[in-house]
This record gives sequence, structure tokens and C-alpha cells, in this order.
Amino acid sequence: MSLRKHLPAGPPDRRQVLHGLAATSAAALTGLTPTAQAAQGKAVTNGRIRQSVVFWCFNTAGDRWDLERTCRISRDLGCQSVEIVPPENWDILRKHKLICAMAPNGMPGAPFMRGFNNLRYHEEVIERTRKAIDACAEAGFPNVIGFTGYKWRDADDRKSGEISRQDGADNCIRGLRAVAAHAEKRRVTLCIEHLNTRDDTHPMKGHPGYQGDDLDCLAAIIRKVNSPRVKLLFDIYHVQIMDGDVIPRIHQYKDYIAHVHTAGNPGRRELDDKQEINYKPIMQALVDIGYQGYVGQEFIPTRDPLQGLREAVAVCDV
Repeated sequence: MSLRKHLPAGPPDRRQVLHGLAATSAAALTGLTPTAQAAQGKAVTNGRIRQSVVFWCFNTAGDRWDLERTCRISRDLGCQSVEIVPPENWDILRKHKLICAMAPNGMPGAPFMRGFNNLRYHEEVIERTRKAIDACAEAGFPNVIGFTGYKWRDADDRKSGEISRQDGADNCIRGLRAVAAHAEKRRVTLCIEHLNTRDDTHPMKGHPGYQGDDLDCLAAIIRKVNSPRVKLLFDIYHVQIMDGDVIPRIHQYKDYIAHVHTAGNPGRRELDDKQEINYKPIMQALVDIGYQGYVGQEFIPTRDPLQGLREAVAVCDV
């Protein structure tokens, strides 16, 4: 292998030659070129946006990382959290000096199907959400995820009849108020996620039937609950599909946003040049409003997941 391409122009001195030899030897041992080696390390350099990695995306697609690998990679990139991890696995996060910035609510199956809009599920949702809040309080973690739920009276049966949007909103307000005082006492925030109902190509790219698909209506519900511990999970991917105007929406609802998720559209893919959302100015808008929460990388990898995650973390590090 020639050293010439690894050395500066002009006659090399002894120190340069030794440096080039060392770099080449290291590359041979690691299987990486010096350029690739230099590309390793933290992707977070500014740190004004606190970043998190959503575990399910990288566990169910791509190389299907286990939690240990996800934590190790997240830490090495400079992220502070791996989220949607159940409490029984939080010791793994602690080992890597990470937190769970958004905890699951403990509902079985697809948790977004059975939510606060349906009285049929109120008792279970409220009980499990309170337990999740307690777990977060004891661990010192900030947030628990919440959902409105699907509009059908039996979430698994589309023929069971529909809950009207007004009844669903009223039920959400009632259920969320039943949890709000507990969340305030434990100093943990319940974040209700806005999801799109337009994409029906994949069970995790869109959620036809979800009743919290209108950002204005969801924000109105949260406003009526009127608790500092019931806020909005602002998912940029879903907002782009349903509403657009992402930056104006961030400014409009800045007082209600407690957590943010990312993904490229269309396809819930990487934050690259094959999708339409311009993430740098969106992250700058979060900085401009003084956002102090976390941004969770929640895209489904379609190529090398480490490369895609590194790129996403870097683009959001404004």
C-alpha cells in the first residue's frame, strides 16, 4: 500500500513517515481507512439539542440491534438517552450512563390503539400510566408516553362502531385529569403523541383510525386539561404528513411541547436527501424557542443503520 496519499504534499520528514505508518497500521488492524477512522467518535459537538435514540426502530429493522448495542452506539455518538425501554431494562441504560427520556406507558400490544379516548380502556390505561410515572419518578426520568387511542369502540374491531371526535376528546380530558395530579406530584410529564392517519403502507408508518391525528384538536385537549405535567409529544414526521408548516407549528405550540421525535418523509426513513423535511432549520427553531426537552431519533433504517443514525444525529446537532 502506498503511503503517498496519506502524507501532505512536499518532501516528507521522518516524523511524517512514522505518522503515516502508524495510521496505516491502525487501519489494517481495524479494517478502517484513516478517513473512516476519523469519521468515528461523537456526532454531537454543539449539544444544544439533547438527543435520544428510540430503541424499537433499530431493534426491529436493519441489523436489529439489541439494547446493549443500541446503548453503546448511542453513548458513543453523544446521545444522552435510549427511549421506549421498559423499566425492567433500565439497568442496562444506567450502565452506559444513559437515561430513558420517554418511557412506555406499559399498555400491552400496540399501545397507541387503546388510549384515553375510550372509556372501555380507562381503568387499565390510567392504572398502567400511573405505574409508569412512579417508575420514572424513582429513576429520575422525565417523561411517559400517552395516546388518545383508536376511534373504534373495540380498538381491534373496526365494525364495533366509532367514538365521535367530541366524545373522544371529552373522554381524553376526563382520563388525563385523572392522571395529571399524580404526574404533578411525582414531577413526571405525560406526553400525548400526535400520529398521522394517512399512511396505511406499514403499521408503524401511519395509524388509520387514531383519534389524535389533528394537532390543533390535540393541543386543545391538553390546554383544557390545564396541567404543567400533561404536554404534547411533537413528532415532526407525523406533523409534516398531517399539517405541514412544521416551524410555525413549533412556535404556535411552544408552551405545550415536552418531547420531539424525528423521521424522514416519505417512508419514515433516514434524515437524508431522499426525503422532504429540512431538519436543520427545524432544530434551530427548537433552539430559538428555548426548548429544553429531548429529540428522539425515530426513523426506520433502510440502509446501514449506524451510518444513518450518525448522519441524523449530526444534522440535528445545530
